[in-house]
Amino acid sequence: MHGPFEDHLKATLAEIEDAGLTKRERVITTPQSASIGVTDADAPVLNFCANNYLGLADHEAIIAAAHQGLDDYGFGMASVRFICGTQAPHRRLEEQVSAFLGMDDTILFSSCFDANGGVFEALFGPEDAIISDELNHASLIDGIRLCKAQRYRYRNADMADLADQLAAAKDARFTVIVTDGVFSMDGAYAPLREICDLADEHGALVLVDDSHAVGFVGEGGRGTPELFGVMDRVDIITGTLGKALGGASGGYVSAHADIVELLRQRARPYLFSNSVAPVVVAGSALALELIENSADERARLIENTLLFRELMTEAGFDLDPFRVSTGSTTPTGSTGVVRPGDVPPHPITPVMFPGEDGAREAGRIAQHMLEHGVYVIPFSFPVVPRGKARIRVQLSAAHSTDDVRACVAAFVVARDAG
Repeated sequence: MHGPFEDHLKATLAEIEDAGLTKRERVITTPQSASIGVTDADAPVLNFCANNYLGLADHEAIIAAAHQGLDDYGFGMASVRFICGTQAPHRRLEEQVSAFLGMDDTILFSSCFDANGGVFEALFGPEDAIISDELNHASLIDGIRLCKAQRYRYRNADMADLADQLAAAKDARFTVIVTDGVFSMDGAYAPLREICDLADEHGALVLVDDSHAVGFVGEGGRGTPELFGVMDRVDIITGTLGKALGGASGGYVSAHADIVELLRQRARPYLFSNSVAPVVVAGSALALELIENSADERARLIENTLLFRELMTEAGFDLDPFRVSTGSTTPTGSTGVVRPGDVPPHPITPVMFPGEDGAREAGRIAQHMLEHGVYVIPFSFPVVPRGKARIRVQLSAAHSTDDVRACVAAFVVARDAG
């Protein structure tokens, strides 16, 4: 390697380490579950950092369905969809997702990152405008960058600012408002009712990445559009098979039939990447069937989240306040969010460690908790803004009440050990 470049890399890595921002991966030695084995621990640890919201990642029936898919359709497709990479289960799963979300059609991608990376360039051009929430997921940000449309950004969930950006984009051919359904670092819901109201007023489309909601948010688990009663007002939904839907891999775009057909013709990640493996398609299809009958699991997830917030607040920890759409017309200057009320909090629960030394403190506490049987992950810059380090706790329906209490107890011990 060329000397100066190698020196640059070493210096950059040293800066990251000195700032306490190094992200270290831990190796899991068991299937994903509420309790897992990791190489850094002598005994199984409670897992509070996975997106396994309904506990389906190690579900016996899903594993059996995946085995059957492997037996029936092989290991991989070895091709992209339009050449020889489409099997009957791919189309069945697309139809299944469409029916579940109340959309005309669905197109599968290798990941939701790919879905978000392909949707904008295929649909919008220089004459169009994309208006994006400032806290949107990195995949949405990167996908928008690949598109030649005019770009606008509004402050997180700030409907007055969104209205201003819509006015600024009034001369665009087509305008699309882009938002996460749930902002993954905060566990905050986007104000979808107000967003759809503004979209109607300005003749804009609405695109929602609902990766952290589909399967467990809303009465039927259909995500934030169902939660806020706007399923018939959201034009495009992107999402993942890699979280609540069994936790494997793969993503999708669900939308009107013509939108999906144009993506099949022009979305580059779809045209130039292998399709989702048959084993993943088979397991995900059964996961979706199970989710339609998972009301008890969704209720348990809410109970676990409420219990964790209550106990952590009593213990004196700084939790990022739960935020949710008001469901009414947003006053000028309002952020469109309120404290908990009619809507239960999302299972993403950030435990905050603000300030200059917050990243180091979050890392110290996470390491101490692992040594005491609880696995959590600290988040720091650049994943979150400087000075807003946190441990993002993620509750699961697979956790018991005792698991939740053990997690809180580990936080207390780790804090007091400092």
